[in-house]
Amino acid sequence: MSNKALVVIDIQNDITKHYRDIVENINSAIDWAMKQGMTIIYIKHNNLSAGTRTFKPATKGAELVPELKIVSDHIFVKTKANALTSGDFSEYIRKNGINEFYITGADATGCVKSTCFNMTKAGYTVHVISDCVTSYDLKKMPEMLSYYADKGCEVKTLAEYVESN
Repeated sequence: MSNKALVVIDIQNDITKHYRDIVENINSAIDWAMKQGMTIIYIKHNNLSAGTRTFKPATKGAELVPELKIVSDHIFVKTKANALTSGDFSEYIRKNGINEFYITGADATGCVKSTCFNMTKAGYTVHVISDCVTSYDLKKMPEMLSYYADKGCEVKTLAEYVESN
């Protein structure tokens, strides 16, 4: 088993803004990662806060979007921005020796940001596939891509990763 994984963060029905702009890129990244022998991991956010209406457990909004290619049963639920706070996800990557991650998903200023920051802080190798990440506020994307690089992530387009392998 490869020590690398492609991680798809929060591409769920309640992500209503801009995910359609990247879902085909994410599906292409999934195809590429499978050819590379990577583990494909999906992260779903469940919102447990009483006053919110989105990402509620066991609702259609919390489901992965129908356009997303699902190729594994490695689907982990988190209730905080950082995917590493999911005990099941953290245990899975530890047990399987996964220490290098290719990150895709939403939101660049929230869950993707927190996950990337905490993964690099924990000593993992983190790659952000820039054209497979989106945000509610697209104007913040250049700033976020710079942030990822400043925190130690490699940031490239999917085409650049495909060409380098």
